[in-house]
Amino acid sequence: MIVATPVTAEGQSAAAWGKAHWIGVAGVEDGAVTTWQVHEVGWDVSHDEGTHGSHHARIVRFIKEQAIDAVVVDHMGPGMVQVMQTMGIPVLPASPGDARDSILAALASVA
Repeated sequence: MIVATPVTAEGQSAAAWGKAHWIGVAGVEDGAVTTWQVHEVGWDVSHDEGTHGSHHARIVRFIKEQAIDAVVVDHMGPGMVQVMQTMGIPVLPASPGDARDSILAALASVA
């Protein structure tokens, strides 16, 4: 399973999805993070450039390129929640601290 979450430069869970600067992408197998890559997406800057539709399209493109199966986040706007529902991407609750631990805790909560 491939899971994405907003992260800080230090690898900690970050706030909102649509205004994230970095997104961590984890490959998870058998309850463990097996791969981890941080992408500098710059959505904090691009969020206010152009329309919400163009911003959502940018995020959708990232999700498709990375083959994301689920998103772990503490906040997501209603428009983006609708986009995730349409795509069939579960949105799971994030927890503070290490982003990889947050992903594992979110997945464990729905297992």
